[in-house]
Amino acid sequence: MRIDFADGDSVLSDAPDADAVLSRFFERDVELARAAQHGYTIDQYHPDEENYDPGGHRDEVVEARFGAAFFIERGLPSAVPEGSFFDLFPLSVLTTSSLEQLSEFQPQSRFDPRRFRMNVIVDTPERGFVENEWVGRTLAIGEDVRIGVALPDPRCVMPSLAQEDLPNDTGVLKALRHNRIDVVGSLYPCAGVYAVAEATGTIRVDDRVSLI
Repeated sequence: MRIDFADGDSVLSDAPDADAVLSRFFERDVELARAAQHGYTIDQYHPDEENYDPGGHRDEVVEARFGAAFFIERGLPSAVPEGSFFDLFPLSVLTTSSLEQLSEFQPQSRFDPRRFRMNVIVDTPERGFVENEWVGRTLAIGEDVRIGVALPDPRCVMPSLAQEDLPNDTGVLKALRHNRIDVVGSLYPCAGVYAVAEATGTIRVDDRVSLI
């Protein structure tokens, strides 16, 4: 894999000096790895928004455990294999109904699907956060794909950050607070749902989606 930098430089991931090049660029120690260590953590920033984080963190960075260790710590079966770099689940699904509902709460903000970095966007005619009711059900997509809906998708600060032509917008976070759901014992602002693959295949644009 080739890693390109904004200044035009690049480095190959298997180059002997890859770690050193990345460390100089990021001005901190960086190591490329093929597998995540068991119990890996990330530095998670909590936005300066009142009553957004159920843990009460505000405008601070907190070390958070992810991957298989997140589930093991809570005595739950892991949705991702040990050694993978998935944060919690391999798939995320969002509906156009949720995007439209968020827009109604904060009409001056742009709820572009790119903000949420989803695997699947489902075009839905209903109003509101319809996928909240999908937890525990299965989505049939196209001819052969089946995905099991596991949990609501808690949202961190990422959807509000600037990307491409989308500006930094804290209004996104204000809208998300209207959809607070109990996830593993705490109330989180959510948009979309996490899912796991039950039957694999090819997903195509305009595939029919049904709830079974």
